This record gives sequence, C-alpha cells and structure tokens, in this order.
Amino acid sequence: MPRANEGLGLAAISYVAVDYLRYVSPSWHGRLQPALWAVLALAAACRAPFYRHWPLELRAAIPFLASLVFMLSALLCEALSVRFVTAVLGLDWHRSSPPLPDSGQWLLLFLNEKLPQVVVDVLRAHIIGLHHFLMLFVMLAFSVVFNSVKAPGLGLAARYMFTMAIGRLLRAVTFVSTILPPVRPWCAEVRFPVPYHPHPWVQKYFMPYASDSDAIRKLIQIDMPYAAIGEYPGEYRPNWGRMNFLIDILRPTVSEGSSWYHLLKKAGGGCNDLLYSGHMLVAVLTAMAWTEAYGGWTSALIWILVLHSAQREIRERHHYTVDCIVAIYVGILLWRMTGFIWSAKDSSKTKRLAKLDEVQSRLIHAAKDSDIDEIRDLLKEVERAGQERRGSSQWAVWLFAGTTITVSLIMVLLAFTLTSDG
Repeated sequence: MPRANEGLGLAAISYVAVDYLRYVSPSWHGRLQPALWAVLALAAACRAPFYRHWPLELRAAIPFLASLVFMLSALLCEALSVRFVTAVLGLDWHRSSPPLPDSGQWLLLFLNEKLPQVVVDVLRAHIIGLHHFLMLFVMLAFSVVFNSVKAPGLGLAARYMFTMAIGRLLRAVTFVSTILPPVRPWCAEVRFPVPYHPHPWVQKYFMPYASDSDAIRKLIQIDMPYAAIGEYPGEYRPNWGRMNFLIDILRPTVSEGSSWYHLLKKAGGGCNDLLYSGHMLVAVLTAMAWTEAYGGWTSALIWILVLHSAQREIRERHHYTVDCIVAIYVGILLWRMTGFIWSAKDSSKTKRLAKLDEVQSRLIHAAKDSDIDEIRDLLKEVERAGQERRGSSQWAVWLFAGTTITVSLIMVLLAFTLTSDG
C-alpha cells in the first residue's frame, strides 16, 4: 500500500542501530536509547488525539482481546510442553545423547574458513534478537496514528497474535510428537533441575528398546511392550490438589518447592531441539507484517535481518538448520491464511463495487427516466457503502481512545525497559 512517509522505516532502523551500540559503545547506548524511546513515545502521544480512525479501533478491540487470550493460552500450553520434553527422559539422557548431524552447521563452519574475517564477524554479530522483532512489530502497529499503515492497528495486532498462537500450538504438537536430542548437551543440566532418571513411561516404553536392535525387531513383531523394566529411583509427587495431573508432565523435584505455579513461572526456552524455532517464527511473522502493511526498502532489510538471525540460531547451536527452515515457511503460510482478521487491501472499494452492482438496475432505470434526484441518491448510497460505520457514541470513542493511549504507552515503556538487556 502507498506510504505517507518514510519515517517509520527510519525509526525502525534507528531503534535496531541504537540498541546495537550496547556492544560497540555502551556509554553512547546509555545516552541515545532513552532519548529515542522518549521521542517515539512523545510523537505517538502527540499524534494520537488527531487520529481519525478511533471508531475502527473500538470495533477491533474485542478481536484484539480475544486474540490476546488465545495467544497467552497457547504460550501456556507451549511452556508445559517444553518442560515435559525436557523432563520426561531425564538429565542422563540429555548428557549422553549426541547432537544430530546438521549440514547447515557444517556449511557455516566451512564458510568461517573461506570468507574474509570481517564478513565472518558480521555474521557472528548480535545485530538483532527476539526482543527487537517484537518491538519492530509494536512500532508498526503504532504507526497507524501517522497513517503509515492501514487502520485499525488493533486489527493488525489481533492478526499477529492470532497467527502467533496458531504457530505456537502447531510447534508444541510437533516437538512433543518426536523428542529430538539437544543441540547443546549440557544445557538441560544447567537450566532444568529435573530428575536424572527417566519417567516411568519412558522406563517401560522406550529404555528397554533404545539401543538393542533385536529388541526393536521383536517389539515390531509382537507390537506390545514385553521387556523387563530396570531399577530406577522413585518419583517425587507433591500434593498439588486439583493440579496433580501436572505432576507427570512437569516432573517436579524437591529443590523446586511444592508449588506448581512457582515452577511454571520459571519456564523458558527448552534444551531439547524444539522443532520448529519459536524465535524464527516471531521474526518471520514480524517480517510478513511489515511486508504487507508497509513494504518498501525497510521490509527488505527486515527480511535480511531474519536470515541473519536464522544463521546465528544455527551457528550458536540454539537450533538445528531444519528448525529454522521449517519456521520460515510455516510463518509465511500461517500469515497468508489469517488475512480475514486484518488485511492491507482496501476493502472500501470492494464494498462500493458490490453496492454498485446491487443498485445497477435502479440506476439504469433512473437514467432512462432522466430522474437526476434518484441518480444522485443512488450514487450517495454507493459512496456510503465504502465509508466507515459509526455505531458508537462520540464519548465512548474518546473514552476508548484515552484508555488505549494511556495503557499502550505504559505497556510499551515497560516492554522497552524489560527488553533493554535482550
């Protein structure tokens, strides 16, 4: 869609560049980052009272809140799944299982030997991370007040969160289905105080057949577990009341306390290979949103940053190459499927054409009768069909606008603060 100005693109690149100064010149980073935040927040606050599409934002509020609840629910399911795949096999399996062969990692090591050192240093640089992609989307959604992208901004945010939720649920189903060995074998022992021995399910259904080819062949033939279970320590089972069903999923230990809620609060990224990459899903959805809503050279640059982030995920052994590749095409496909929530296409033209088709016979009849008043009234109907409906009172719109501005600025300032260290 045509853009009113290039200010959004410059602001986005400035944000990434200023934040990278933390590695180049921490003193300048400490001065410029708060100044940039203040300028962006003040610009949005000053522009918001003159924003013309608050009625549209009000109508988009319910889908926005519904998408937010859906996304938070999906993230909770993902957190439970991450803990499960980490804990179910035990720390001994994590330490002893070698990483899978990854040709993408080999390629990057080969390029390290062949490319000039300055190019390798650029590829290794922490130019952009997860929090950058999230904040780039926040800037994109807020840019509706400057008419840089199509309103409503809450509609764009609803589509982003809804797509994110679908992607996270698909990801959880994928990595729970087949547990892959970690890219960093030491990670689980450092980050997750789970038991060293496997869960009783694994003791019965996996461990007796994990490495014995004859046992596997016999298991295929009889299609029933038959091998004797080895000797393992017992499981710690705290009293979580109605939440006791989570014990087999989370596998708590005595050192983690007796509260399931406290355990979940410490949930983060897993140490198994989680197919596909959640970081890359966020990056791709941000790039897709920028491409559709804003376009131009900024979107092309963001896609370059997506690829840079992907090779760093592989280079630093956070993910296998397949995780990043799958995340890219899943993110693209999911974004294409959720255009019914928000789209950059101008729907008013379609509505006017539909209305014109509806009144076409009446318009022809009025023209034959030289009824100018009837023609004028019909054309006004066609024009009104493409305009925004104003179903809310003015005071409700202004109350919603004030609340949205206040809450949004608080949330963005908190996000800036909480993600300032990555």
